[in-house]
Amino acid sequence: MGVGKGTVARALVEKSDMFAIDTDDLIESMENRKIKKIFEVEGEPYFRALEKKTALWLEKSVDNTIISTGGGFYKQENINKIGKVVYLKSSFQGILDRINNAPNAANKLKKRPLLQNMEEALKLYNSRVSDYENVAKIVVDVEKKDLNDIVKEILGKI
Repeated sequence: MGVGKGTVARALVEKSDMFAIDTDDLIESMENRKIKKIFEVEGEPYFRALEKKTALWLEKSVDNTIISTGGGFYKQENINKIGKVVYLKSSFQGILDRINNAPNAANKLKKRPLLQNMEEALKLYNSRVSDYENVAKIVVDVEKKDLNDIVKEILGKI
């Protein structure tokens, strides 16, 4: 969350023949409401069920596409059947710095329900790092790297 998945995906589209989609956008479209509202009204288990539905659809229906996912999407059982998993690696502080340095930082923080409590967010980050590394086929350290260098590295590995 907040590592720059969407930014990297858009840059990859410019440099390749692939399309890009975002699982959170798909879920918001399916539900006709924002992720934050889904969390508030239905809770996290409901949201995770929507991610599962999305993962099953992606496996059957999507090819040659860059798929940006939410932070917990890696838990989907079919994740490696959907495609090659690329982990955009950054420290927790690097993620916060990236968000806080964005022109619309307040909005970026506001729309991320899991970043409302920094202590809990850090625990979540720490609990996921090794899982991300285990699921990923490609790991790219994005902290303090130029976007073009990140894109070149990913394209060179996929």
